Amino acid sequence: MTTTTPSRRRRRAPTRIERVAGKAAALQKPRVILAGLLLLALTSVMLLDGYLRAEVGGDQRVRTGASSGKVPDKVLDGGPILTFRGGRATTVSVPDKTIALTFDDGPNPTWTPQVLAILKKYDIPATFFVVGSMVSRYPSIVADMVDAGNEVGIHTFTHVDLSYQSDARVNREMQQTQLALAGAAGITTTLFRAPYSSETDAIDNYSWPVYKKLGEDGYTSVFVDTDSDDWKRPGVSKIVKWATPDDGEGASVLFHDAGGERSQTIKALPKYIERMRAKGYTFTTISGAVQKQEAAAGGQAGGQAQGGPNGQPGGAGAGAGTSNLQAAHRTATGATLYEGKALIGAVAVAEWTVPVLSVGLLVVGVAVMGRFGMMLILARRHYRQRNRRRFSWGSPVSQPVSVIVPAYNEKECIANTLESLARSTHPIEIIVVDDGSTDGTSEIARTAARELGMTNVRVIRQENAGKPAALNNGVRSASHDIVVMMDGDTVFEPDAVRQLVQPFADPAVGAVAGNAKVGNRDTVIGAWQHIEYVMGFNLDRRMYDLLRCMPTIPGAIGAFRREAVLEVGGMSEDTLAEDTDITIAMHRAGWRVVYQEHARAWTEAPGSLKQLWSQRYRWSYGTMQALWKHRKSLTDKGPSGRFGRVGMPLVVIFQIVTPVFAPLIDVFTVYSMIFVDFRAALLAWFAVLAVQLLCAAYAFRLDREKYRYLLMMPLQQLAYRQMMYLVLIHSCITAMTGGRLRWQKLKRTGEVGTPAGAGR
Repeated sequence: MTTTTPSRRRRRAPTRIERVAGKAAALQKPRVILAGLLLLALTSVMLLDGYLRAEVGGDQRVRTGASSGKVPDKVLDGGPILTFRGGRATTVSVPDKTIALTFDDGPNPTWTPQVLAILKKYDIPATFFVVGSMVSRYPSIVADMVDAGNEVGIHTFTHVDLSYQSDARVNREMQQTQLALAGAAGITTTLFRAPYSSETDAIDNYSWPVYKKLGEDGYTSVFVDTDSDDWKRPGVSKIVKWATPDDGEGASVLFHDAGGERSQTIKALPKYIERMRAKGYTFTTISGAVQKQEAAAGGQAGGQAQGGPNGQPGGAGAGAGTSNLQAAHRTATGATLYEGKALIGAVAVAEWTVPVLSVGLLVVGVAVMGRFGMMLILARRHYRQRNRRRFSWGSPVSQPVSVIVPAYNEKECIANTLESLARSTHPIEIIVVDDGSTDGTSEIARTAARELGMTNVRVIRQENAGKPAALNNGVRSASHDIVVMMDGDTVFEPDAVRQLVQPFADPAVGAVAGNAKVGNRDTVIGAWQHIEYVMGFNLDRRMYDLLRCMPTIPGAIGAFRREAVLEVGGMSEDTLAEDTDITIAMHRAGWRVVYQEHARAWTEAPGSLKQLWSQRYRWSYGTMQALWKHRKSLTDKGPSGRFGRVGMPLVVIFQIVTPVFAPLIDVFTVYSMIFVDFRAALLAWFAVLAVQLLCAAYAFRLDREKYRYLLMMPLQQLAYRQMMYLVLIHSCITAMTGGRLRWQKLKRTGEVGTPAGAGR
């Protein structure tokens, strides 16, 4: 055993990366905050959009109840307009030969403009009871509606039956709709019609407290005398017939300008107007009908009245007394106006954002499923090619090779690493490069080699310069033409080196990737990483190998032609993913890079979420650095340009772009469960999980792994996958903001021992 030790320790000047790293470290927290704010903004936008679209779709009576003495008889028998003057219920009827034309459930971008055009043609006004969520989505239609002289009332914000809602929910439905009207048309209103209501005699003990409360807040509740039932789509003639009052009576008549397909309503409306005019009827708004009735009664409320003199109802931004009835609209001012405009603006953003995200989801979904399909097909083809009886790399490679073990503070693991190499079935020399360890790694390595009787071990100490420098030192010191590189916390199976070097029988092969296995897989975090490793090595790498564009030789187990390493300038310090960097460089130099699945090494995966985040953050960021460094490979010509033409796009799409946007799948799944169809969304999620389980099971079959670890996969999809997405997003933000990272040493326990043969 030979030992090389520097005669004097000198303090190394920090590299450019390390100098910038100090500044970058101070920026990490703001970047995390920025990522969190972006996620919060996206969540808020989708919640808003879902809330806006969660209204009930059709006119169906969702609750009914019998009347009792709690509802005054004069209200049940009274007119369709209900107020609470002086705290007492008062009803007003529409005067004879008068139609108060009303429309529910709008605005709708298809049908409402057609209704407005008809009203303009016949020069008549109407009262529209609008749904606040629809007002927020189509504010310009409401503005046109008001500008044309029509009246608007509230039909709740989400078209919900208020009968069994809490007071807080009732207030929220009203206030949100008032804000929507303020933002859309600059007004508030005192008119209200409850969803699923009809005539006053249908008021029951459940809905009466709601009308009473709203009346005390200054709202006028509007019911119907005559219902066209146009939502049933019975035909134009029946709609006209059903909307016609009996014997010249006045009526509050109900049509719909939204909530479904309304082509029959559009055809029936002109015929109805012409028919009623021929009968001597005039058209007015709800407020106009009340004003006309009061004028006919000498200023006193007509119809069926239950109370005494006019009171002073408050709330809703309304005035007092009869002016509340004569002029339902109020000009929105102050906070109400600005909050309303803010609501309309937020909805506009949501209306634009969610469709864009939906398209992104479709693209991501197609890419993810396409990737799964491609991996399965190509992995199977790769397996069948490599396991044919006649398959051979060429003449068996039997000459000795150099194994380079870079080590920095690996006291827990280095002895196990050397013990595994002592069992190698292939002749090797071992070069341990101690990169300035402070925990006695080099002494432990010497002692272990001595106790194992290993005479083929050299321990080289160097000033701390980083892993790339340690590997380069090892390559320069290697005695053989083939060098195997491994991590100081990794153990090899006895046959690993022999299997790993066989592809070098092909003179075109410059590097070989081995099969890294997770040794500490009996914890939840370890099991998750075990699934990830098995899928990555047995599907991803097989696919890339078959396409001849392998992106990475893993640091845990990889082999290189020494001349190839020297040709591309050795391990570079330009990136944090020196393994990806040199792999791409070798592709560009014309060397072939292959995968040898039978060469297995066992590594200790991070044991905590914090360490896992740190490791994957460095990996993903380093990969981005390497891809950016070799971006010109996209224009490389000839065989050496294959990675740029095939590998670079695949890595960017599958390892960066798709994972960054993959959280859309989870976000839209939750969105669909809450606002669309819980069962369908859940089934879709299970379908995607089933596809992933199928891919994982096939990868486990190829590697002869035990399927019991797949029981952890559903939990992996709920927790681990989201963490990996956040890591990648964090790395992307770091890259876009110009930050740099330095090598991060993970805490090791040394629990991964030397495997016995190919044991699992």
